[in-house]
Amino acid sequence: MSFEHHRQPLASRDHFARRLLKFAGYSAAFLAVSLLVGMAGYHWIGDLGWVDALLNASMILTGMGPVSPMPSDAAKIFASAYAVFSGVAFLTTFSILIAPILHRILHRLHLNERGG
Repeated sequence: MSFEHHRQPLASRDHFARRLLKFAGYSAAFLAVSLLVGMAGYHWIGDLGWVDALLNASMILTGMGPVSPMPSDAAKIFASAYAVFSGVAFLTTFSILIAPILHRILHRLHLNERGG
């Protein structure tokens, strides 16, 4: 994740666009892994079929809420832990996506400050 140093010039628009795509890919990969973790937990711990596990994991991960009731205490504990994880996952995904944009803004301000 190489960002230009504050003494280097601002990256070109093409380089910045490639960086944005790369970070979008990181975000998508993180979301895919998060979704797979939720699906596996809902399938094996919550005793749901794969499609219902996908639905529940997707709904929790997007902040919409659960769909299927959990049949056991273990499933309820997993669902609670996954809900907390999903909140953190949302913030992490947003942070990954916004990092290149914030870096570019701060780098540009720094260059303007020193007259470059």
